[in-house]
Amino acid sequence: MTLTMYVDTGRWRAHQRGLLAEFAGLVPVAKGNGYGFGNARLAAEAARLGVPMLAVGTTDEAAAVAGDFPGDLLVLTPYRAGEPEVELPAGRVVRTVAHAEALAALPAGSRVVIECMTSMRRHGVAVGELPGLPVRHLTVEGFALHLPLDRPDGSDPVDEVDRLVRAIGEAGLPTGTVYLSHLSAKDGLRLAERHPGTGFRSRIGTRLWLGEVEALSSRATVLDVTPVARGERYGYRQHKAPAEGHLLVATGGTAHGVGLEAPKYVHGVLPRAKGLARAGLATVNRTLSPYSWQGKQLWFAEPPHMQVSILFLPGELKPPAIGDELTLTVRHTTTHFDRVVER
Repeated sequence: MTLTMYVDTGRWRAHQRGLLAEFAGLVPVAKGNGYGFGNARLAAEAARLGVPMLAVGTTDEAAAVAGDFPGDLLVLTPYRAGEPEVELPAGRVVRTVAHAEALAALPAGSRVVIECMTSMRRHGVAVGELPGLPVRHLTVEGFALHLPLDRPDGSDPVDEVDRLVRAIGEAGLPTGTVYLSHLSAKDGLRLAERHPGTGFRSRIGTRLWLGEVEALSSRATVLDVTPVARGERYGYRQHKAPAEGHLLVATGGTAHGVGLEAPKYVHGVLPRAKGLARAGLATVNRTLSPYSWQGKQLWFAEPPHMQVSILFLPGELKPPAIGDELTLTVRHTTTHFDRVVER
């Protein structure tokens, strides 16, 4: 009774090695649900890669993986003065800081990466604040620039980074290391030509762990198969079966993240039309599920339960047997698998 992610380990690791060769100084990221693998699993994988630093989302995540990764742990969520203290491995944690007052509040000797405000407009120190930052009591490991994914205005990310690195240097601050997010390897090389004295290190999570999609597959176990006649009522809400077929009970429910969706940014007419069509069907209780059998995507028979989902299988398809596995297409960053099987 499990929701399983299968991993072609050889192919998965080959992709990691390729990306490591493409991005010199790459810092792997393990945060949240660990991209479906779990953070401890990814921390161990980062240790196997031999990288000196692992980025995590929070101090709690840093404490949780400290035993799985022997190197430095970069906490991505900016330090906030007065935040609850978490017991962390001494000397191995580097805090991201995005405000001058937070820098001033940190204990002497703290290792920090200072995040600068970019066109993301999320958080960070403004260029005008750089000359007066209170950092003399701290060990500044570098600066972080979090960049947007899309640039509809046609601006060049290299130019943006270039301007900020120059501003850091003009403020008398060290430009030896700059941590980047969402910049291509090609643009990284362009930056290295402009700033030969700076090491540009990309922080990468999704592309590193999920970039080789053919190496990963998700499966749900069939727990029960029940024939239904057209018009026969079933389930919590006693819906009527739309046709003759079978009800399949399969592993995977809201506790696993199945049936839950994060908001998406939609481009173009066709994706918008599909979104409207899905919304229209949902108003008559018709919702496609992420489960497939024999290449056909199945409809939810009713909203997912806590740990299982009930699906409607049309009568023209031969039903699976109890214990068979259904193909599952889910978002790995929101799915909690019962197990990860490497093969």
